Amino acid sequence: MAFVKSPDGISIELLQEGDPLEIVEPWKSMENSGSW
Repeated sequence: MAFVKSPDGISIELLQEGDPLEIVEPWKSMENSGSW
């Protein structure tokens, strides 16, 4: 699952069907960024 906010302020939730994927680099070591 992921949340994305478009430049015009619309929030979108992305859902994945099935089993979760393993977290891999470079996303594994990235810090959260942004604000809502």
